[in-house]
Amino acid sequence: MLDIGRHTISSIGEASTRAKTPRLADFRFNDKTRLISMVVIRGAVRICDIALICFLGFAVAMYYVEEPQIFSNSYYLVAIGTTAVLTVAGFDILGLYSRASFSSFIGQAPRLLLAWTAGFALLLAGVFFLKVGYDFSRVWFASWYVVGATVLLTERLLVASFVRRWTREGRLYRKAAIYGSGEISEKLLSELELDVDADIRITGIFDDRSDERLTKNVAGYPHLGGLDKLVSIARSSRLDLVIVALPITAEKRVLEVTRALAVLPAEVKLPARSTELRFTPGTYSRVGNVAMIDLLEKPIADWGSVAKWLFDKIVGSLALIALSPLMLAVALAIRLDSRGPVLFRQKRYGFNNELIEVFKFRSMYVDRCDATASKLVTKGDPRVTRVGRFIRKTSIDELPQLFNVILGNLSLVGPRPHALEAKAAGDLYDKVVDGYFARHKVKPGITGWAQVNGWRGETDTPEKILKRVECDIYYIENWSLLLDIYILLKTPFALLKSDNAY
Repeated sequence: MLDIGRHTISSIGEASTRAKTPRLADFRFNDKTRLISMVVIRGAVRICDIALICFLGFAVAMYYVEEPQIFSNSYYLVAIGTTAVLTVAGFDILGLYSRASFSSFIGQAPRLLLAWTAGFALLLAGVFFLKVGYDFSRVWFASWYVVGATVLLTERLLVASFVRRWTREGRLYRKAAIYGSGEISEKLLSELELDVDADIRITGIFDDRSDERLTKNVAGYPHLGGLDKLVSIARSSRLDLVIVALPITAEKRVLEVTRALAVLPAEVKLPARSTELRFTPGTYSRVGNVAMIDLLEKPIADWGSVAKWLFDKIVGSLALIALSPLMLAVALAIRLDSRGPVLFRQKRYGFNNELIEVFKFRSMYVDRCDATASKLVTKGDPRVTRVGRFIRKTSIDELPQLFNVILGNLSLVGPRPHALEAKAAGDLYDKVVDGYFARHKVKPGITGWAQVNGWRGETDTPEKILKRVECDIYYIENWSLLLDIYILLKTPFALLKSDNAY
């Protein structure tokens, strides 16, 4: 039985039989279901709509019209492109890119046909008024309209089936928690409950006030503990959003809570109603229709996460193929130099502080390997083999981590994953650096901003790990695909400077 503050899963279940479960409640813990961004889904369906309309227009034209006429007569190209743009604009106006429309095929089919017909009507009107009707095939018009309607309806049927399945799995809702159990929290919950477009599911309420000042639940949502418990549950269940329902006048407390939550890969927002100040509309973000002030943003989200995933898989696979001869040669040298396996596996901290296993070429004698890195490797360290000295100095020992990139627990670029017992001047890293775990808000990488700025190798002083973490935080706050490319291109030159690498 999972203990959550003064409550248990079973006690919550019993309470739910006595009172109606709130609409946005989600009391599943240790659930690491990956969120699918609605921003990405909407964008992907838009792209698919445009691609299908254009492809079908060309395909039908190629079948019914002579090929030279299609490409020599610009009218066909203009008509196809214009119809695609007009139709997708009509889909947008009629709300066909909303979560509700995606989940209901019956609900969206009439509007889809209306927008498709309106797009064609505008095309025909343009053809009529421009007096270019003789330049087009009437069979092409009719065939494209019928085939297009059929294919677009089929596409939306597939989209609806996927969206309904993802909704059942909880993958389209952001998992949220609320810190603060006062009046602001109660009003916020009532607004969210009434908002049918709210895209969140609430795990519970958290507050550090004494028990006599707290109720067991707020608007039907259980009080689960304080700030430490919130961070713990966020680690185990991957919270996407934390709403700090405190008055903005409690500046010191808001700052303390924000600092504690800064280590999590989650958005942190403050309800706009927590202050009487009113800002311009562009200042606010929204959860459903409820205005929020952003305190912390998710570092890499929506299309950014898609771009980084594709970049890792494509470039990582190409790098693995290109470097495979070198890796085979190193593997052979390790086997000839000392007994034991070629690869060394080590537990390290990964995304959201989760433990991952990374692969490296073995650089130490097998009976002297330090799996937890409790002792720093120093210059002339007797534990390191002859081949090991070379591959550590050149960072060739890191190349097997390309397999980790393909498997998905590492990125090509990101904060370097540290071993569990890694220390700076005898102290664990998290004891030396305040907010150290904020570097785990993104997936760790084979190389990173710290490495190309000279902060690689031995960490024998607190300053060295402080500088590393500063670089890691800079990377997280300023991430872009161009920055990843820049770091990758600069990495080979950074490896030439290996004064601190032993």
